[in-house]
Amino acid sequence: QVQLVESGGDLVQPGGSLRLSCTAPGFTSDSCGMDWYRQAAGKQLEWVSSIGIGTDGSTVYADSVKGRFTISKNKAKDTVYLQMNSLKPEDTAMYSCRSPLCNYWGQGTQVTVSS
Repeated sequence: QVQLVESGGDLVQPGGSLRLSCTAPGFTSDSCGMDWYRQAAGKQLEWVSSIGIGTDGSTVYADSVKGRFTISKNKAKDTVYLQMNSLKPEDTAMYSCRSPLCNYWGQGTQVTVSS
């Protein structure tokens, strides 16, 4: 198991934006793909978004974030991003990234949406 490092979590007001990053030395998103998950306090783990393998990895989103979140990757930086716009209080959670295909796992970064 290889450790991914997430960053970008913060406290933000409703309607605001954040960009989460997920990276590890040597991680190759083209070969591995990436999933973002989130877990709110007292709730089950929820899948958020995925980007597939290949140069133009296909992207998919949970209905709860479709149209507001965008997953992307920067191959040169070995980094996958989750751009989150129009944030709502119900988006508050610990967000983590993982790539089971390549056995990469992250610990998470906290996102809190509150006024």
